[in-house]
Amino acid sequence: MKLVTFNIRCDFGQDGENNFCYRKPHILEKLRWEQPDVICFQEVLPHVAVWLKEALWDYYVIGCGRSAALEDEQMAVAYRKDRLNLIQMETFWLSETPYTPGSRYPEQSVCPRTGTEAVFEELASKRVFRLVNVHLDHEQAQARELGLKQVLRRLEKPALFPDAPAVVAGDMNAEPDSPEMAALKDCALVNVTAGIGTTYHGYGKDSPCSIDYILTKGFTCGKLEKWTEEWDGVFLSDHYPVCAVLR
Repeated sequence: MKLVTFNIRCDFGQDGENNFCYRKPHILEKLRWEQPDVICFQEVLPHVAVWLKEALWDYYVIGCGRSAALEDEQMAVAYRKDRLNLIQMETFWLSETPYTPGSRYPEQSVCPRTGTEAVFEELASKRVFRLVNVHLDHEQAQARELGLKQVLRRLEKPALFPDAPAVVAGDMNAEPDSPEMAALKDCALVNVTAGIGTTYHGYGKDSPCSIDYILTKGFTCGKLEKWTEEWDGVFLSDHYPVCAVLR
């Protein structure tokens, strides 16, 4: 299974030559060339979600906005129609009340944060796996720690297919050696992106860092790569999408 985590960057027209309108054809070309089975998108605004559903005709795209009105950014998951069957899907908020839309931790920034959790059946093999796509807080380390621990607790004893292999993917907004990521040391998930280097580059304007992850339980990683293409200064995003082949 080829799985990608891809922070597609909020489109507010703030990026000059890297505005979304200029990146769109390159994104579409790359996805059609690579044909990943699952794509975990972060920072998907409503109009970008509409575009994904229209442009990626080989995929279903699921997710909803993080605000109380289900607007704003979403953690969208695209999956191949011919490869996977969706058994269960759930959106939860990173907060003390995860089923209250728009909720957040008191320690968090003004932005609510969500996770998109899905259980899939791989049609050819009839095997089942669980996926969580998440984007942790960009300002407060304590909120990131609380959010990460919340995700890990969800994987401990799920009601449906508790023994299924699992993947957690997304933008954690923290380097691997950050204190808030310490919870990963004591869990069953394996960080297959360890040592991958820079994933956030900010179009060369910000300090590069490694904050995008693919974490697995019950999978082995056969291949791992970053999508670093550039077209005369135009990138796929301000993050390098990370692609893993999982078995």
